[in-house]
Amino acid sequence: MGSKTEELLQLDQQLCFQLYSASRMMTKLYQPLLKPLDLTYPQYLVMLVLWEYDIGQKFTVTDLGGRLFLDSGTLTPLLKRLEAKRLIQRQRGSEDERQVWVRLTPAGEALKQQAKRIPEKLMCQTRADSDQLITLREGLKELVQLMADSE
Repeated sequence: MGSKTEELLQLDQQLCFQLYSASRMMTKLYQPLLKPLDLTYPQYLVMLVLWEYDIGQKFTVTDLGGRLFLDSGTLTPLLKRLEAKRLIQRQRGSEDERQVWVRLTPAGEALKQQAKRIPEKLMCQTRADSDQLITLREGLKELVQLMADSE
């Protein structure tokens, strides 16, 4: 049997690996659910943020990036693809052209209706108890906040 230090270096003991594995599995579960909407998982995350607000409300790319923990280099290509699908509209700021505003289009708002059953379908696929998932989600939110505060 190895020392305590060696045990700490085992893959299954790594929090980062468990989070990474869970994230990959979650993304894999979402793929067939998002296919009818013609959205990738990262695009779906952008749409979730935009669906939380009224159709006319605008967000800066910086605001979206902060909410999704994505930098503009990652977010901009996602937004360009969503705009090409006519789900969002991007517009440069009139006072500051470096600022880009994003808002839902009517087609993007309409897609929300198709997406409403996705969380329920995902819950069925995970076969986990809803209380377990809620507890896990809340614990992960706390962990994310702790890590964000330490940056």
